[in-house]
Amino acid sequence: MATISRPLPGLDLKPRSLRVSDYLRWSVDHKIIGVQYMSLAIFGFIVGGILAMMIRWELLTPALDVMADGQAYNQLFTMHGSVMIFAWIIPMMAGFGNYLVPLMLGAKDMAFPWLNAFAFWLLPPSMLLMFMGYFAGQAEAGWTSYPPLSTLYSMDGQTLWALALHLAGISSILGAINFIVTIKNMRPEGMGYFQMPLFVWAVLATSIIIVMATPFLAGALTLLILDRVAGTAFFDPARGGDVLVWQNVFWFYSHPAVYIMVLPGFGILSEVLSVHARKPVFGYRAIALSSMGIALIGFTVWAHHMFTSLQPQLRIPFMITSMIIAVPTGIKIFSWLGTIWGGKIHFRTAMLFGLGFLSMFVIGGISGVMVASVPFDIHVHDTYFVVSHFHFVLYGGAVFAIYAGVYHWWPKITGRMLDERLGKLHFVLTYIGFFFTFFPQHFVGMLGMPRRVAVYAPEFQNWNVVISLAAFLLGISTFVLLYAMVVSLVRGKRASANPWRALTMEWATTSPPPASNFYGDPVPFKDPYGYGTEAAFYYLEDLERRYGKPEDAPAPVGKAAPQAAGD
Repeated sequence: MATISRPLPGLDLKPRSLRVSDYLRWSVDHKIIGVQYMSLAIFGFIVGGILAMMIRWELLTPALDVMADGQAYNQLFTMHGSVMIFAWIIPMMAGFGNYLVPLMLGAKDMAFPWLNAFAFWLLPPSMLLMFMGYFAGQAEAGWTSYPPLSTLYSMDGQTLWALALHLAGISSILGAINFIVTIKNMRPEGMGYFQMPLFVWAVLATSIIIVMATPFLAGALTLLILDRVAGTAFFDPARGGDVLVWQNVFWFYSHPAVYIMVLPGFGILSEVLSVHARKPVFGYRAIALSSMGIALIGFTVWAHHMFTSLQPQLRIPFMITSMIIAVPTGIKIFSWLGTIWGGKIHFRTAMLFGLGFLSMFVIGGISGVMVASVPFDIHVHDTYFVVSHFHFVLYGGAVFAIYAGVYHWWPKITGRMLDERLGKLHFVLTYIGFFFTFFPQHFVGMLGMPRRVAVYAPEFQNWNVVISLAAFLLGISTFVLLYAMVVSLVRGKRASANPWRALTMEWATTSPPPASNFYGDPVPFKDPYGYGTEAAFYYLEDLERRYGKPEDAPAPVGKAAPQAAGD
């Protein structure tokens, strides 16, 4: 389903002009809120990235020579993991959802605009609480915060950490409820569920996971805070508690949370690959329903994080479910390959990051099936193999998808184009830096190097030097993106309404969109991925008459040939 707006005669079609101050105050405009989410998330990414560089600096040598002691190193990797998850990936995906979902549905805003703003404004104090731990003794139990380290031995910053996650969790739940209601009730006439863009499907599946799983995190954090400040003993075995209670409740949230971070990336990839390959999505319904399958099966696999502490008779069922969940993900991979097969591919930066996602996420998926196997998981448990797998899924998956989305929707959000030369440089540095940072960690992990340690056996130093140098290159790549963003905002080329000649609704209005998103009432187009059809050709022709044709638009192919690979 896509639209063209039928503007009223004489209506001014100039893009909306906003000041920086508009993004620094309360607003109920979903587009401003989306940019606020993304801006805050990029700040978190910079902070988390700096912490990652400090980790790799420390690990250049086997000795403890950068951090003052092991406790300081514990605080360092705790904050790195917490910030990257709760202040970067999750808010960034929420930002994409807030900006794009109403536009893709042809709606003027989210179902509950005030609640949408409130959900965002819970995040700045959440991040502030997390960083305030440095003044009270920072959290040092890792982002998983296992007792008894998180209850009996950590300083007051651990309590602030738990409170920060409480606020972030409330924000996520409120946002998810808003998304579900918006998607259910604000679709235009004629748009059924199976005419929605696949990014909207991904946000819907993600929101269902958030609503079902995040209350369990809230419960676990409440028990943790009570143990720390009220003298309870939920996780203290000496007084009748059980540390494994935390593991079960925490991972019942945190494994589905992996899909909270990755599912929106799947949706981004479906949009990017189809547009830049000029091909209809292969297996639309399979991709849509596999998102819901992941949301359902994701709640049955949490205990594979506990194979070393789980009762032996429970290991096999969770091993089976952990392998089954690879099936809906595999459906997506093959559908995306079918989408680009035979397409008229334009190797723009967004498409390069989309293809990079495919290669990196497949590696993460393969290593995921490996750690789902009980014997292998016990061998590599708490080693760098797990670190490698985790980052191939979340960086090679979620972050590569975020980059693809940034390059794809930046013109719509800002009204300006990103420099493709800088974008390609960013991609090359990111791809090389990421691969050589995390792929060698498979080897050192299988050889026995434990994670979360600053002092390691000297025989691992050569590999760690390679990993650290690649990590520094990965860090440099981020500054290329930031520089490209600044250049674009200052003097970037003006973007047309639809620079990629896409068919989904967000491209059927000005760049950036007006306050009410569309001029007049949107008129639906029957197929959001119908590239290569005669109907798509005439739709895009009409759209360009109304809003202007991009200077570098791809040439139409086969005007009267619906089966053609272009439009």
